[in-house]
Amino acid sequence: MIERNDHNLTREVVDLTGLTASALARKLRVKAADISAWIRGRSLPPPECVEVLRELIERAGVSEPLPGPRVQRPRLESRIVCADSREYFSRIPDESVDCILSDIPYGIGLDDWDVLHDNSNSAYLGASEAQRKAGQVFKRRRKPIRGWSAADRDIPAQYYEWCGSWAGEWLRVLRPGGSAMVFAGRRLGHRCTAALEDAGFSYRDMLAWLRPRAVFRAQRLSVVYRKRGALAEAKKWQGWRVGNLRPAFEPISWFFKPYADTIAENVLDHGLGAMNAERFSSLSGSSDNILRFGFEEGEGGLHEAQKPVALLEALIELCTIPGQLVLDPFMGSGSTAVAAARCGRRYVAIEQDRELCDLARERLEGVSQEGPGEPGSVRD
Repeated sequence: MIERNDHNLTREVVDLTGLTASALARKLRVKAADISAWIRGRSLPPPECVEVLRELIERAGVSEPLPGPRVQRPRLESRIVCADSREYFSRIPDESVDCILSDIPYGIGLDDWDVLHDNSNSAYLGASEAQRKAGQVFKRRRKPIRGWSAADRDIPAQYYEWCGSWAGEWLRVLRPGGSAMVFAGRRLGHRCTAALEDAGFSYRDMLAWLRPRAVFRAQRLSVVYRKRGALAEAKKWQGWRVGNLRPAFEPISWFFKPYADTIAENVLDHGLGAMNAERFSSLSGSSDNILRFGFEEGEGGLHEAQKPVALLEALIELCTIPGQLVLDPFMGSGSTAVAAARCGRRYVAIEQDRELCDLARERLEGVSQEGPGEPGSVRD
C-alpha cells in the first residue's frame, strides 16, 4: 500500500465512506473529538486505529460485485399457479419469498369472488331497473353499510377471520425484513391490518394511490323524497346525499416481517428491510407516500379491480432488488407478475380462476425478465 500521512488517512476514510466523525469514532471506539484532531493534524491515530482505517479504505475501493445475502434460502423459479392460494401455500418453502404484493379481495361484494361472508340476501349482487340504466357505474347491488339484517353486522369480523386464514402462511414464507404490500379497501382494510399484525407482521406505513378516475355514486336525498311525493322534504334536504364521498384514493398497507437485529444487518443477511428511495422517486416523481399512477394506453379493462402495472413496478422497486422473488396470492389478471418480470424479479402468482390464469400467461408473453442471471419461466 502507498504510504500515507496518518492524519490524511483519516480524512480519506471520511471522504470515501461518507462516515461522520461520530460514526467513525464509534467504529474505532474513540471519541469524536479524536477524529477531528486526527483530521486537522493535531494528533495521530494509534497503530490499531491506523490498521482499521486502512481496511476501510481498501473496502471502499472494491469495485467487484458484492456477494449475495449471507443467509441462503430455497430458490423458486417464476410461475403462474392456477389454484386456491390457501391450499397451495403448503408447497412454498419457509422464508423463500422476498416480497408479497397483492390486491386482495376487499369483501365488499364487487363480484361473486368478493363475497367473503355467509350473510346473503335475495337482492345482493342483483340490479334494479335504475341500476341497469346507469350501466357500469351501478353494476350490482351491494349491502348497505348497516346491512339488511342483524347478521350482516358480523361481516367485518368474518372478513378479519378470512384474512387470518392466510396471514400466518404469508409470514412463514416471507424472509425476515421482507415487505408485504396489500391493497385493501377503505371499508374493511383495518380488519386486514389487525389480522396481519396478530399473525406477527409489523405495520410500516399506509400509502395512498390516487385513482385516475373515480365516480361519485352518492344518491341525492332530495330525489328519494321527490319520488315519494314529499316535496317539502325534498326542498329542505336539497344538496344532501346518501352514501360516501368520491373514492379518490385506495389505501395500500405496508407490512414487514420482523428481523433479528438491525435493518443494516438484515440487508447483509437477507437483502431486505431497507427501501430504494432514489429508484422509487425516479418512477413516482417524488418520495411521497401518495402515489399518482394511471393506466397505460390499452392496459385497463381486464379485471374489475385491476391496478396499473407502473404503480406495481414502483412498489416492487421500492423494497426489492433484481432477481428477488415477488409473490401475489390473489393474482387476478396478472398485473403483479407482469410488473415483476419487467423489473427483473422472479414471481409466483396464484389465481384460482383458470380464465384469468390464461389471461396472465398471454400478458407475460414477450415480457423479458432482465434480472442478472434470473430467467423467467411461466409454468404451473
